[in-house]
Amino acid sequence: MSEKKRYSESELKEFEEMILAKLEVAQKELKSARNSLEGDSVKQNAKVLEDGAATLEKQRLIQLMERQAKFVRNLENALLRIKNGTYGVCIDTGKLIQKERLKAVPHTQHSIEAKQNRG
Repeated sequence: MSEKKRYSESELKEFEEMILAKLEVAQKELKSARNSLEGDSVKQNAKVLEDGAATLEKQRLIQLMERQAKFVRNLENALLRIKNGTYGVCIDTGKLIQKERLKAVPHTQHSIEAKQNRG
């Protein structure tokens, strides 16, 4: 029996729906973080000096935004891979990434095997 090289159209559609749902949530969270930061900047502009706690909170919010923006980009790239037929194929081994892994990390391009070999 030959090994499956690609996911079927119905499987890809299922992954696409899952990714779109995650993308919608991630974009809302990113927008919320941006709004918080912008609102915080308005408040901070009213004060000449920021205290240490406010600065730390602002840095934490910026880091959260950066991680969320990266997650959004990764999900958008996964949607592109679905459209071009390369979604779910490990870029290191060329084998299919297990469905369970894709459900847990839908934007991954590496199988567990490849991830473990990378160290």
